[in-house]
Amino acid sequence: MKHLLLVLVSLPLLAVEPSIKSLYSSLDPYSLTQHMAFYELYPETTEGKKALAQSWKLLRQGSKKEQLPSFLLPKFDIQAIVSLVTRQPFDPPIKLGSDQLTAINRLCSHFENRKLEGSKSWTKEEVCALPPDQVDLCRGLLIEQFEDSENFRDDILQYEASLDLMALQVLARLPENATDVQKIKEINRYIFQEMQFRFPPHSLYAKDIDLYTFLPSVLDSRQGVCLGVSILYLCLAQRLDLPLEIITPPGHIYVRYNKDDTFINIETTARGINPPNEMYLGLNTRKLQERNMKEVIGMAFVNQAAVYWQRQEYATCVKLYEKSIPYLDNDPLVNMFLGLNYLFVGRKSEGEALLKPLKNYTFDHAVAPESLPTDYLNGKVSAEGLQAMFMPVDETRESILKKQEELTNLLKNYPEFRAGILQLAITYLQLGKTGEALKILTRYHKIDPNDPTVEYYLSIVCAERFDYNKSWEYLKQAQSITAKRNHNPAALRSLQSKLRMLCPDS
Repeated sequence: MKHLLLVLVSLPLLAVEPSIKSLYSSLDPYSLTQHMAFYELYPETTEGKKALAQSWKLLRQGSKKEQLPSFLLPKFDIQAIVSLVTRQPFDPPIKLGSDQLTAINRLCSHFENRKLEGSKSWTKEEVCALPPDQVDLCRGLLIEQFEDSENFRDDILQYEASLDLMALQVLARLPENATDVQKIKEINRYIFQEMQFRFPPHSLYAKDIDLYTFLPSVLDSRQGVCLGVSILYLCLAQRLDLPLEIITPPGHIYVRYNKDDTFINIETTARGINPPNEMYLGLNTRKLQERNMKEVIGMAFVNQAAVYWQRQEYATCVKLYEKSIPYLDNDPLVNMFLGLNYLFVGRKSEGEALLKPLKNYTFDHAVAPESLPTDYLNGKVSAEGLQAMFMPVDETRESILKKQEELTNLLKNYPEFRAGILQLAITYLQLGKTGEALKILTRYHKIDPNDPTVEYYLSIVCAERFDYNKSWEYLKQAQSITAKRNHNPAALRSLQSKLRMLCPDS
């Protein structure tokens, strides 16, 4: 819409007068962005003034004040607010003055997040001391983001004002006493259709995932990974009194609504679609872990640490994992990651202290025990060997072959390192060499026959090589392992159906 208006503005005023009227009549009556963009282009026209009046009406939606706010007075400079609402991702950041920030705060004083104790916090110590249900996610994240800024408070208030204006635009389209389901539909429409927030290309987020995780950069670029857009969604939900759960399958996060027999998954990497729960479960993932608002702040640092781990900048990883700990109270996964990185930077005693409680430990969401701490503590691999196991792969043949060589050399010295054996088998599967993969997976099975992923791969490879009896044997072993943890994954059910067609179980 804004670009269409930019074309019209270059024409002489008398010539475009009918076009201006026609264009004004075509504006979405509930779109703050369109009305402010129209006013920005035609501020002196009758229609431009009407667009401004409609903008204030939309901004006041839900406000209980009987009178219009003071910023309607001529002395008030509205241009910064107009520019903030209409800015595109490629536009420079907009800075609001104290009058504009005060006005927006007044308009949003009825938002539900204002009732939280966390909305009054200004230090991370205050945030960490709060119970999770009193954390204002936006404020907590921005405190961490701008802790070293010279304009600490102002930087925080600028981005909070941006979120407030976004929430007001969602509210403008909602009926009075809107249901939670109506709020979800409108947030989805606003974020993914009107504002067009998108998942960034793999080539970008794989290198700089932190740029697409933290709230300011997500708001500025309108691009975010699962955690980044989920954080944005949660910040809006807190303002609009929408209760959401935060769900973290391994390596992922999404939000869901679960109240009064209404269950809605909101997949923020796919424009808010509602996929079934089973899509997030896997062979070794039997249940979905729920997080709270305080833990989400810590997860932002865990996500950022993943980037530096790939770059093999372990000292930075340690700092980031340590920053996450006050928000993720004794989280076993974070303890494992931090423990491993302590080993990588030579802090052996600290690393082993964190890993010892995880020896033979099974995460609540998992089926099989985690092997890394156990194999390290049992001398099955060294700290240097663990580093090689985490060597990144970019899916090119050259990259896969390089990792394959590293793992082969590693396993000469540590032949019973289970995670290394599995990773080596996967490199052969990626290259389509099932014969080599079968030998390596069988080697793992002899060491440990209780990993459902390995048994599943063995069953598939045997079936592809027409050894159906062995395929059934490994499938049944995988089913037995998962059943002990009350799990019946779709992958095993699907494989069973295919095997029955190829060779019924004797």
